[in-house]
Amino acid sequence: MKRLADWLAEARLRVPELMPWDLQARLQAQPELLLLDVREPAEFGAAHIAGSLHVPRGVLEQACEWEFDDTVPVLAGGRVAREVVVVCRSGNRSLLAAQVMLDMGFENVASLRTGVRGWNDADLPLVNDAGLP
Repeated sequence: MKRLADWLAEARLRVPELMPWDLQARLQAQPELLLLDVREPAEFGAAHIAGSLHVPRGVLEQACEWEFDDTVPVLAGGRVAREVVVVCRSGNRSLLAAQVMLDMGFENVASLRTGVRGWNDADLPLVNDAGLP
């Protein structure tokens, strides 16, 4: 029987992980980078990295495919051309979500290792749904 720790260990073999300060530098150098936040709506509404696209983990696969109610065109059409960094609270959901995206044919996907929690611990800015700190 596989446990969560097993899935995370397998994902770490395939998915590059970025630390918050590395992501901050990358965002400054590549404004077209897509931040994909896979947390639940209440989590995202309370605090997220400005400019993040919100797609809850529960609908990610549908958001990445055409012809679903939850299709997100930037994801469905961005398997090759766009760099994506997946974000969650601690880095676990994002790691698993990034692995699924690799399985779905995305070529340039990474995960924020410490999640929004680590981003905040590094004193990097977060905003709420109103765009306020």
